[in-house]
Amino acid sequence: MKYLHTMVRVTDLEASLDFYCKQLGLVEVRRKDVPQGRFTLVFLAAPGDEDSQVELTYNWDPQPYSGGRNFGHLAYAVENIYDSCQRLMDAGVTINRPPRDGHMAFVRSPDGISIELLQQGEALAPQEPWASMENSGSW
Repeated sequence: MKYLHTMVRVTDLEASLDFYCKQLGLVEVRRKDVPQGRFTLVFLAAPGDEDSQVELTYNWDPQPYSGGRNFGHLAYAVENIYDSCQRLMDAGVTINRPPRDGHMAFVRSPDGISIELLQQGEALAPQEPWASMENSGSW
């Protein structure tokens, strides 16, 4: 058995690509438009880790996604949790759970998908402003 991808339904493909690619740093691996099914699939991966992908599914006809059609979170290891969170915050992303412990943080995509960021290796020493920053919303 081999892990292939996680599928996330998105309501605004451009806003989602801006978040996942420009802000989070994923790269587009491939894209498939399916006119007969009226949807687009976009596969994303962290640079150098194309085996672990996220499939963004954009249905051309709007529909609400709730209840059993959602899930917990996606998780990515980052080289420096503080730098990653600062870059996201500078881009206007809310840090829902700041990396107070130098190890873990949570943000949300434009569609409310929770994204966990984990420090690669050992946790970094706590530092401000992160150490005293409160949670914002839910994660």
